[in-house]
Amino acid sequence: MLNRKIYTPGGLNDILHEECFLKKDLETGMRSLLRTYGYKELEPPTIEYYDVFSGDNDLIPQETMFKFFDQYGRILVLRPDLTISVARITATKLKDYESPIRHFYIGNAYKYNEIGGGKQKEFTQAGVEIIGQSNPESDAEVIATAINTIKSAGLKKFQIDIGQIEFFNGLMDETGLNQEEIDQIRELIDSKDYIGIEEIVAKHNIRKELGELILDLPKLFGSVDVIAKAEKITNNERSLNALKNLRNILEIIDDYGFSEYVSVDLSLVPSSNNFKCYTGIIFKGFTYGVGFPILRGGRYDNLLSNFNDDRPATGFSLGINFLMMALDRQKIPSNTLKIDSLVCYNDAGRKTAFKLVKELRKQNLYIEVDLSRKGIEDQREYAKKSNIDGLIYVLNDEDIEVHNLENGEITKTSITKILNKA
Repeated sequence: MLNRKIYTPGGLNDILHEECFLKKDLETGMRSLLRTYGYKELEPPTIEYYDVFSGDNDLIPQETMFKFFDQYGRILVLRPDLTISVARITATKLKDYESPIRHFYIGNAYKYNEIGGGKQKEFTQAGVEIIGQSNPESDAEVIATAINTIKSAGLKKFQIDIGQIEFFNGLMDETGLNQEEIDQIRELIDSKDYIGIEEIVAKHNIRKELGELILDLPKLFGSVDVIAKAEKITNNERSLNALKNLRNILEIIDDYGFSEYVSVDLSLVPSSNNFKCYTGIIFKGFTYGVGFPILRGGRYDNLLSNFNDDRPATGFSLGINFLMMALDRQKIPSNTLKIDSLVCYNDAGRKTAFKLVKELRKQNLYIEVDLSRKGIEDQREYAKKSNIDGLIYVLNDEDIEVHNLENGEITKTSITKILNKA
């Protein structure tokens, strides 16, 4: 019988020292970067009402949420997504703020059957939202911010695939398909099921060029030339305006100097398994070593309307767990947890040792103090096994030994000399 006292539930993990250090270090770097862009951090509660994510529009499939009850029998959930929580906060508590409002967040979310990364049920999202602005400039800034955020983490080889959901919606207007059939085509495009798409197109009287374009949607991927190809085939205003919008955004991204990181993908359409609120630009970020998008984003102008606010919105969400997986598999060097020195002391040197430790930590050095009070040889061995760079032995109120653990050399100095250098 499984001893549950010593295990975590499936999809939930303990994060140990080295991995936790890397994770928090990445998050700290992202916070610093996003603040330089003028974004301000929000922190929604971990527990929300079920209605925030479900309700009439069923923003998150209910079977994917961790649900439970409060003392009054009301349904609560562990937040399955932070973007929707940020929309709720903006619509209810920041309604009178001047637009555009720039938010960012870093926090954990919880879902059953979350794809990728071993189907983690608890995962960390870092994201950005621009509220109250609807133009190519705001979409381009969000994408540029996403690119810089990924770069700041150390990744160099990655790609952002960009599409426009209104291009697909315009094509569907032309076909005359009902909503059920349109949703089915979304699913088939998302899964790259060419045969399934062909079967639906063949059942209806769709003009030849339009039918061929729909069949080719999963293949419409690549450079900006893809837009020109699509413009020649479609003639409906909704799709053409979407392509114009996409072209404008790509031009702004080029001015940022980030064209090398982006590609066009007109097959990007949110299925029922993904975030369904996209109303314009939509994008995903990919990198080597991870079989799933590390980043998702786009424009969702109707999201705040779920909370009685009509302001437009655009943003992205970055999976910290996926990012860490990519850094590991690509063997990209990162900051590591490292103790600079172990400080040991005799009884006669204890007060001096504490004074020394205080001074060294002021210099942003990582200093561990010996607690075992074992002999110096035992402490040298402990420091080597713990991967500590050096050992300082305080003999009395003045005399100090500095032990080089790599070559075994011992240098004699004093607290006076060390403090004078500082």
